[in-house]
Amino acid sequence: MTGSADMVSAAVEFVDRTLQNEGAWYRADDVGNRLGWAMDSYGSSIGAVRGTVRDALRKFKDLDHDATVMLASALWGQPRPGSRPVFERRLAAVVLLQSRVRLLRHSDLTRLEGFLRSAQAAELAKPLLADVLVPLLSGLGERERQRAGVVLARWRDDPDPQLQAAAAALENDLPL
Repeated sequence: MTGSADMVSAAVEFVDRTLQNEGAWYRADDVGNRLGWAMDSYGSSIGAVRGTVRDALRKFKDLDHDATVMLASALWGQPRPGSRPVFERRLAAVVLLQSRVRLLRHSDLTRLEGFLRSAQAAELAKPLLADVLVPLLSGLGERERQRAGVVLARWRDDPDPQLQAAAAALENDLPL
């Protein structure tokens, strides 16, 4: 493994362990009921998720662009093969991206598209759209915005209603 991959693995382990330690069964049941049991839940509070990401960013200070998107992807995925995604891990990925949105590039839209397609909850899709995609697109230069416009046009024509809604919202918020 490379140094960056080792750091990402350690960061995933730190975030996952901390979120599990911060969990409560009654919050986990609430999340499960609210989301129709589409995802597992540790029952961590939103404050605990935000604090965990903040602590991880302090502990793993050298997260560059690639390490940040690798960490977000690892948190978004399943904690182990055959398991379901965990809501708090996905929320931690969103908080991480919110915190590091200045590092993101137009080429990250494909990864964010995958997150939107698999969000399974408005509680993940909405902040991903408002707090990651809008600032990302707002910060792009003219050439990168044109490239992003091509991606958004594809989203607009995609059969996935989540992507159609994201494209419509972004086009309303940002002139591309």
